[in-house]
Amino acid sequence: MPDLTDAVWRKSSRSNSGGECVEVADNLTGVVGLRDSKDPTGPVLTFGPTAWSTFVASVKQETFGN
Repeated sequence: MPDLTDAVWRKSSRSNSGGECVEVADNLTGVVGLRDSKDPTGPVLTFGPTAWSTFVASVKQETFGN
């Protein structure tokens, strides 16, 4: 598992107050972390920067899963 000690976690600016959010840490070199905002000490998914960028671009273009 990558070292996430210096991760800076943030929620989307589009998150609402319903608590159904994920947080992303994209300030680290070579890894992007993703976690459930309701469980900050719980498990973290990690992605390479290229995979994360591809995922985000697909979601923005609404092509994810097609």
